[in-house]
Amino acid sequence: MAEGAREIRLINRTRAKAEALAEDMGGVVQVLDWEQREAALEGCALLVNTTNQGMYGQPPLDIRLDALPLSAMVSDLIYIPLETPLLEAARLRGHQTVNGLGMLLNQAVPAFEAWFGVKPEITGELRQAILATFQ
Repeated sequence: MAEGAREIRLINRTRAKAEALAEDMGGVVQVLDWEQREAALEGCALLVNTTNQGMYGQPPLDIRLDALPLSAMVSDLIYIPLETPLLEAARLRGHQTVNGLGMLLNQAVPAFEAWFGVKPEITGELRQAILATFQ
């Protein structure tokens, strides 16, 4: 919101969880039912999947992207696999996509610093080292 978002559409498979999260976030958060997920894509600039759907061993996220503007970015916080079925579908439609590796690395930095007193720098070499562990 501080960066200029006019609204956030929040959808969870459990509406009560979405409402609790919206209350914590404040601002202009519109809670919608899971059944509204595809219609809610209309006019979106960014779609972010924060569920485990699409993660290795889980079913893919059940959503069609037809209503999502082609200018919208699609992000999935999952990093195994790096390209989830959602990101693949978005890429094939022409959307810019972002996988969850950056989130993993940026969450690890403050944890590492808290434990070891050293703030690691996220470099290309670090990314490659982490990717190698996924093999």
